[in-house]
Amino acid sequence: MKKIIIAGGSGFLGSVLERYFSENDYKVFILTRTPEKENHIYWDAKNLGKWSELLENSEALINLTGKSVDCRYTKRNKKMIYNSRIDSTAVLGLAISKSKNPPKTWINSSTATIYEHSEEILMTERNGIIGDDFSMNIAKSWEKTFYQLTTPKTRKIVIRTAIVMGKKGGALPTLKRLVKLRMGGKQGSGKQKVSWIHEHDFARAIHYLISNSHLEGNFNVTVPQPTDNQSLMSSLRNNMLIPFGINHPEWLLEVGALLIGTETELILKSRNVFPERLLEEGFNFNYQNIDHALKSLL
Repeated sequence: MKKIIIAGGSGFLGSVLERYFSENDYKVFILTRTPEKENHIYWDAKNLGKWSELLENSEALINLTGKSVDCRYTKRNKKMIYNSRIDSTAVLGLAISKSKNPPKTWINSSTATIYEHSEEILMTERNGIIGDDFSMNIAKSWEKTFYQLTTPKTRKIVIRTAIVMGKKGGALPTLKRLVKLRMGGKQGSGKQKVSWIHEHDFARAIHYLISNSHLEGNFNVTVPQPTDNQSLMSSLRNNMLIPFGINHPEWLLEVGALLIGTETELILKSRNVFPERLLEEGFNFNYQNIDHALKSLL
């Protein structure tokens, strides 16, 4: 069986990929600080260890490691967000350099948040505008660290992933709770674009990148047609048979974010991202319409 290692794979996205690749006859190993299964291997995401032996003769290494950005951007949290991404990427690169038969492909996470707020201009891999704030600078540093590592036998790909819609994780469970409480109206202006991808298409896209050995570089992992916040919330209400939802002006979102320990950027930033390279390479999405996707997930 072909072997895949997922670093930082004990969370939502790792579970999606573990299930998908296991069902497609791959042997999957998860690198995690909290191993709970036989195929879960301990690592601290900073130092070499026995985990590095798993990289030998593997089909692919997928790195999802990084502290969640769903928190307040305090000085301490900013440092943890940065270090968790840079340290894990650096030590994986070191492990690859010491492997006799390293992974054929290394896919490293980034984020669609690397692009500037935009309600009109579609951000492609080639022409997307990359700006200068905390979140964008984290993504830039993450990608720079990745590409500076020399891996002559290992193909390298960065995935700039949008919001992944899933049954058991990502943004959807939180949005469902808001709708059930009749608080699922638009947030802010409601015009901000929401780039997203169905969990199954996310896994299929990763498989596609691994299976096509000529592909490398940056890929936007998102549907071709972003929705907007108002349409997303309306579709959720319709699918959940909830007749109305209270709107949230920006000032109220600021208060709420402070109370629950997060940042309004996660809701108010307009992510208008286009998967130009995936489409050029012939990848087909099973779920392109947000209403269709929500019906399958709800």
